[in-house]
Amino acid sequence: MIIAIAIIASPVMFALAAFPDTFSLGWNQGRGGFLFAMAFIAAELIGIKFEIPRKRPIATLPVAGAAIAYLVGTGYGLRDYLASIAPQFHVLLLDSWNWMWDFIVIAAFFMITLTILFGKRWIRISPAGPIYSAGTAIILSLDAFFPYDSLGPLQYVVPYLVKLDVFLITAFHLGIASAHGNIMFLSGDHGPFALQVFWPSAGVHSMIIYSLVMMAFLLKMNIPRNRKACYFALGVIGTIGVNVIRILSLSLFVLKVSTNVNEFQSFHGIAGEIMFLPWLFVFLLIVTYVETRRLKKSEVKIAKHEYDKNQ
Repeated sequence: MIIAIAIIASPVMFALAAFPDTFSLGWNQGRGGFLFAMAFIAAELIGIKFEIPRKRPIATLPVAGAAIAYLVGTGYGLRDYLASIAPQFHVLLLDSWNWMWDFIVIAAFFMITLTILFGKRWIRISPAGPIYSAGTAIILSLDAFFPYDSLGPLQYVVPYLVKLDVFLITAFHLGIASAHGNIMFLSGDHGPFALQVFWPSAGVHSMIIYSLVMMAFLLKMNIPRNRKACYFALGVIGTIGVNVIRILSLSLFVLKVSTNVNEFQSFHGIAGEIMFLPWLFVFLLIVTYVETRRLKKSEVKIAKHEYDKNQ
C-alpha cells in the first residue's frame, strides 16, 4: 500500500519540490489544496487490507507521468496559453480559471490512478481526496465565470451571515459594526473600514465541498441511514459554525489588528482554509472513531452471545 500511496503522491510531491511558491493555503490562490487532498487519501489508505496485483502500480506510472508533464508545462508556456484562451470563454477571474485546470488535472489523476489500483471499489475505499479535488475545481469554475455576487443563489445566505457577525461584534463589544446587504461597516482600534462579503469569503464554497466529501465518505460506511443523516446534519452545523467564525475573524482583523488593505488580503487568503479543512479532517476522524468503536462493541456482543449459546 505504501507503493500505491507514493505513486498517487508523486505529482503532488513533484509540484511541491519544483514550484513551492504555488502552494498557498488560499482556496483560489494556489495548489495548497493538493496537500489536503493527499492527506485525505493517505488517511483512508493507510492500514487497509487490500491485495494489489503487482502489474497495477506499474500501469499507473504513465498516468503519473502525464500529470507531472502538465505541471512542468505550466512553467513553460501552458499557463500563458490557458490565460490567452480565457476571453473566448468569457472568463471574468483569470486566477480562478488558471487554478481550476490544476485541480481538474489532479482530480482526474487521482480518480484514474485509484481506478487502476482498486477498480470500481475505489469510491468506497478512498473517495474523499478525489472528490475534494473535483469539488474545488467546480468551485473555482464558478468563481471564474460568476465572480463576486453575480451568482445569486450562492450569494443568498451571505446577508444573513453578515447580520449575525454584526450581532456578535455588538454583543461582545468588539467594536462598532453595522450591516447593509452584504457590506459591513466596521470601526475599531485602527479606524473605519467597509468590508464587502461575497459567497466564497462567507464560506459557501466550503459548504459545497463539505457536502460532496461527506456524502462520499458516508457512502462507503455500512451503517444505518438515520445515523448517516445524523452525521451529515452535525457536519452541516459545524461547517456553518466555522463559516461564522471565519467572517468574525476577518472582522476582528480589521477591528483589532489592521485596516491596511494588503495585510487584510493576506489574512483573508488563508483565513477560511486554516479553519475549514482541519475541521473537516477532524470531523471525519471522529465519525470513523465512533463507528469503529461501535463495530468493535457489536462484534464483542456477538462473540459473547455465540459463546453463551454454545455452553
